[in-house]
Amino acid sequence: MNTENKILSSLNYFSIFFAPFLFPLIVYFVTKDGRVKYHARRALLSHIIPIIVIVLAIILGVIFGMYNSTGLATGTILIGYLIAGILYIVYLVWNVVQGIKIFS
Repeated sequence: MNTENKILSSLNYFSIFFAPFLFPLIVYFVTKDGRVKYHARRALLSHIIPIIVIVLAIILGVIFGMYNSTGLATGTILIGYLIAGILYIVYLVWNVVQGIKIFS
């Protein structure tokens, strides 16, 4: 893999800081190199998964909050938000590690 493709593949993962969905999507459709497309697809998926989990946690929190006013519902909501936050941090670190690994 030449230097330009390494930089582009690495930027797909680092784009979580500046354009999480847009950059890998554009790279995937613009580039012709198979390895860069592979990394763009992986980076896009790793940007989307935490957002889906966070949205599901918010939706479940609203549903539990509307229909249950017990402490159990509040604890469930907080645990769901905690898990979503931890998952987001894990994916953030994973993206940085992948970006560094590809670039070096």
